[in-house]
Amino acid sequence: MAQFTSSGKSDNLTKESYKEKSALVVCFGEMLIDFVPTVGGVSLAEAPAFKKAPGGAPANVAVGISRLGGSSAFMGKVGADEFGYMLADILKQNNVEISGIKFDPNARTALAFVTLRADGEREFLFFRNPSADMLLQESELDRNLIEKAKIFHYGSISLINEPCKSAHLAALRIAKESGCILSYDPNLRLALWPSAEAARNGIKSIWDQADVIKISEDEITFLTGGDDPYDDNVVLKKLFHPNLKLLIVTEGSEGCRYYTREFRGRVAGVKVKPVDTTGAGDAFVSGIIYSLACDQSLFQNEERLRKALYFANVCGAITVTERGAIPALPTKEAVLQFAAT
Repeated sequence: MAQFTSSGKSDNLTKESYKEKSALVVCFGEMLIDFVPTVGGVSLAEAPAFKKAPGGAPANVAVGISRLGGSSAFMGKVGADEFGYMLADILKQNNVEISGIKFDPNARTALAFVTLRADGEREFLFFRNPSADMLLQESELDRNLIEKAKIFHYGSISLINEPCKSAHLAALRIAKESGCILSYDPNLRLALWPSAEAARNGIKSIWDQADVIKISEDEITFLTGGDDPYDDNVVLKKLFHPNLKLLIVTEGSEGCRYYTREFRGRVAGVKVKPVDTTGAGDAFVSGIIYSLACDQSLFQNEERLRKALYFANVCGAITVTERGAIPALPTKEAVLQFAAT
């Protein structure tokens, strides 16, 4: 690999960079209702009341791409209940294609209670016994929708339980056969897995199929069994695989590192005053996938890749300045305007 490149805001953005037509991105996985305390810095037990919000990383990413001006679709299952219809409606209002959504009359839409405690740790409590998203079957996949996509994006939560796991693996096969770029954000939620070992094995079970992987520092430590997430040798030896076109390591407000077969480097983060970090990672993913949907040769040009990663950093930064994930996801105009200041 070539010389490590590092810089800050010189990766400037212009409207000219984002004039290309965006190809379709299909986001596969879970969509649920998050219940968030009405006050900050408390445990779930201490929360006086909760406010509902749409959640689920793949769904957030689909909305994020659409809001940036891209073309996206969501594929997954919700309950045939008020929450399920509400979630589908939110996607539709945000111009996300919803023909890939199935409604289960016999299972409820998943719920998650989530809080950011005073010590900065997030606390999750999930209600999925089983929820509709876990029950998507291979026969319910919209094959035509996947075949129309240029990018197929997914996480690892849909690998935890059958029949959704088999549906996920089948969707991956269809996407691969139709020439999609496969984009993977493991989005570790340890509380949903039977054990840490099951999570590690499950997340790694499809690792070698992805063309693009986005991973956080904490996830590197988890997947490598405690290795230093800042050590390039750890990343390259343990996580980079021969088929991978791009591996991104996010570092929160510090920015991100990138690794391709030809080059590697880091793009500095954008400093803002955070209000709510929920959805920042999904906003970042939306930003980089949107850029990739506009320019599928991004991996081969380091200058264009760096601009795209800076664009993604700005997407994440804007999102943390407002409460909630979906309401805070930025438009392309907001990103370009922010980057120009």
